[in-house]
Amino acid sequence: MNPWQQITLMNLPLSQWSKASYVQAWIGLLQSWRRSSWLMQRADAIGGILLILVFAFAPFVSTALIGVLLIACGGYWLLLTLSDDKRIGFTPIHLVVLLYWGISIAATALSPVKSAALIGCGRLTLYLLMFALAVRVLRSPRLRSILILVYLLVAVFVSVFGLRQWFFGADALATWVDAESTLAGTTRVYSFLGNPNLLAAYLLPAVVFSGAAIFAWRRWTAKAMALLLTVTNAACLVLTFSRGGWIGFVVASFVGMMLLVHWFSVYLPRLWRRLALPIVLGMSAAVVVLAVATVEPLRDRVASIFVGREDSSNNYRINVWSGVVKMIRDRPIIGIGPGNSAFNRVYPRYQRTGFSALSAYSILLEVLVETGIIGFTCFLWLLLVTFNQGWVQLQRLRTARNAAGFWLMAAIATMVGMLAHGLVDTVWYRPQVSTLWWLMVALIASFYQPVPKDLAVESGSIEK
Repeated sequence: MNPWQQITLMNLPLSQWSKASYVQAWIGLLQSWRRSSWLMQRADAIGGILLILVFAFAPFVSTALIGVLLIACGGYWLLLTLSDDKRIGFTPIHLVVLLYWGISIAATALSPVKSAALIGCGRLTLYLLMFALAVRVLRSPRLRSILILVYLLVAVFVSVFGLRQWFFGADALATWVDAESTLAGTTRVYSFLGNPNLLAAYLLPAVVFSGAAIFAWRRWTAKAMALLLTVTNAACLVLTFSRGGWIGFVVASFVGMMLLVHWFSVYLPRLWRRLALPIVLGMSAAVVVLAVATVEPLRDRVASIFVGREDSSNNYRINVWSGVVKMIRDRPIIGIGPGNSAFNRVYPRYQRTGFSALSAYSILLEVLVETGIIGFTCFLWLLLVTFNQGWVQLQRLRTARNAAGFWLMAAIATMVGMLAHGLVDTVWYRPQVSTLWWLMVALIASFYQPVPKDLAVESGSIEK
């Protein structure tokens, strides 16, 4: 086994590990009850319904109600695990997620604000339990398709309401645009989520997945609907005028197109295989540049990214980052504990006057301040293992010409886009976005199959 395979856990003997694990002894304690239960014969479908409820209601209800649904998901996953038939389906991604959770617990125990960190640790636990349930449910192609369809339909309803705000106007619920800029009177749509940056983060997966549906759905009427969903969601995302959302949108689109070129390259002559990627990326870049150059609001908003402290939003973030760096320096190893509650208790000691904040406004800084270098290293490892597993399983699906590969590509592109947005914003604390992030990780994990030892890394597989 080479070092790369060791780092990415590609050939991890999970079956041997599960046999030797003490945890395994607890799995299956309720097997006999499950065999006699009529309801539990439809266990995965019930799990799918719980997940559908989470993503159907997330944009419209309070975070407290979302929390109740997540508790239901976590409790149901525990019931499934205790009544399992020993085939629990752990993946390398599960193990790194488990390690990250353990580090978060340690950071909570060592936190200077333990009670606040405990709240954040509890929320993280709920997200991870939802992840575990989603991995199980998404292994079913039928349930996967239904869950994706529900999210896309809910997202387009959110987008339509946002577009209505653009055409008919909407009250700004906060100061989202520099009053001295040329965009001071521009409407920034926020739909049901109450914040344009949050709306952009919520719609990013919808844009990518509706784009993937154009290729994954077989009927032409379905493809036409997918195209309409893509245009609607993309238009609403652009009209949020969220610069972080735009960055995530562009990055996710580029990654998605690169993966699509790789997917279809097997059908191209050798010369076009080499030229396809530069041509597609070049044309895409030209479209972006042309749009920015010709549409004044876009040009002004993009230009504000590069003016440094002259833009009030930039200046605010720079001052917050300065305080966060000081927090990291004081607790570099294990951090202050997870969650924005802990952040809100500690940050006032470091903030510059007039620059209060609810978060670090950068997901990387946030992970560092919450769990220190140890947690940050584990987070990077999780990304490495997840993307590697996504790539390996994509090759398997590509070889088999299984259309499920389009959903896998969408999950990879979405994660990269959300990370790009997260570099300059911390919208992940909102459950509407956090649940989507862990759904993407779960979707990639659900495709996991051990790689045969005699198979090269580029063994590969799309679905209906």
